[in-house]
This record gives sequence, C-alpha cells and structure tokens, in this order.
Amino acid sequence: MADARTRYFRRLRRLRSSARRWSVAGAGLAGAAAVLTPYAGLGLPDAAWAAAAGGSLVLAGWRWADLRRLSAEPAPPAPDPALAAERTRARFIAAVESAPGGRSALAEVRRQKGRFALRGSTAATGWDRLDRASSTLNSLAPRLTGMGGSAVLEAAVAEDSLRDLAHRVSGVEKATQLAPPDAKPGLTEAHRDLTQQLDEGVAAYERLVAAAAAYVAEDGRLGTTHPSVSRLTEASDLLRGVASGLAELRTTTPDPMRAAS
Repeated sequence: MADARTRYFRRLRRLRSSARRWSVAGAGLAGAAAVLTPYAGLGLPDAAWAAAAGGSLVLAGWRWADLRRLSAEPAPPAPDPALAAERTRARFIAAVESAPGGRSALAEVRRQKGRFALRGSTAATGWDRLDRASSTLNSLAPRLTGMGGSAVLEAAVAEDSLRDLAHRVSGVEKATQLAPPDAKPGLTEAHRDLTQQLDEGVAAYERLVAAAAAYVAEDGRLGTTHPSVSRLTEASDLLRGVASGLAELRTTTPDPMRAAS
C-alpha cells in the first residue's frame, strides 16, 4: 500500500489530467455547436451538441475547483526511509509466505543467515547440533498429538532462546578479541559461562527430541502387531474362505452339459 504522500500526489495528478480532458472536450463541443448551429438553426442535434458542451464545461469547472482545493492542502511529510523499507520488507515476506513452500523456504534462509553469522565461532557447533535436533523434531511434530503437542510449543520457545544465546556467545567472543588486556579476563569468563549454558541447553533440547521420538514410537506400538497387519490377515482369511466355498460349490453341482450327454 502506498504511503499518504504518494497517494496525495497521485490524486493531484489524476485531478489535473481529468480537468484538462474535460476542458478540451468542453471547448471542442462548444466550438462545434457554435459553428454548426447557424447553418440549420436550432434543432434536436444542435440541442445535443449544446448540452454536451455545457455538461463538459461544468465538469471541467468542478475538476479545476477540486484541483485548487487539493493543491491548497499541505502535502503529507515524506515517510521515514527506514520505516518505508521495513514496510516493503514486511510486504515481501508476506507475499513469499503466502506462496506454496514459502514459509519453509524463508525459515531455511533465516537459519542459513544465522549460521553464516556464527562462522569461526565456538557457538557454531552448538548451532549445528540444534539445527539437526530441530529438523528431527519438525519431522516428528505432526505425530505429537495430545500431550505431545504442548512439548512442541515448549521446544519452539526453547529453540529461539538457544539461538539467541548462540549469537550472544559469538558477540562476546568477538568483543574479547578487541578488548583491552585489563577487560579480557572478565569477558573470557563470561564467554565460558555462556558457552556452557549453550551446551547444556542444546543437550537438553536433544533429550527432548529423543523423548518425542520415544513417544511417537510407543504411540504406534498398540500391540504385538500393527493394526494394518490384523486387517490384512482378516481380509486374506475372508477371501480364502470365499474361494473355498466357490470351489466346493463347483465340485458338488453337476455340469448341465455333461448331464445332457
């Protein structure tokens, strides 16, 4: 959607073009009526010429009045470039997400962008582990019904928190390399604590994924055999019984052609 300033000048251009068109049309029709009327006097065609000319001139006057009124209004201020860029970006993302597969494609782009920002950092290993665990959990999510659904929501919140923590680790690590000697010990200790928190958090996430896999596996183990096996066995027994009955009926019923001979 265009901003207020763009809409203002667009409307101004439209009114100016409309006023010019109706002015030209009215002047042309008025001139034609003035030239053609004296030749045959006032008749029905001349009335039509005159009416069209008058209506065009009136519409032209209204358009010029609207144009003057709009021109007298101050133009809206120009939008902030940052806000305009953000709105454009939001519209582009919404358009991509509405396309088939667009949401997953954007998620992959964001993931790769985050991974690129962590290149050379000690947090990259934890990020990669989190990526693998998250991909596994996403494949299990459609089968996590009931109480398992809440675990998926908790995992999503934890994943966002861990990814933010990974960027914190990378930021502190880069700051440590640029810090003066007297500030490095404190930053080194903070980096060590954050790295430990990241490792523990990723390990907890991996345990959650393992528990989700166990939930899906046990949910599918309803008995010693899968329900589809039982249904296939019952269908096979039914068909076998029908075939046996047809064979027995064929052997006990005399052939009419053979009996006639």
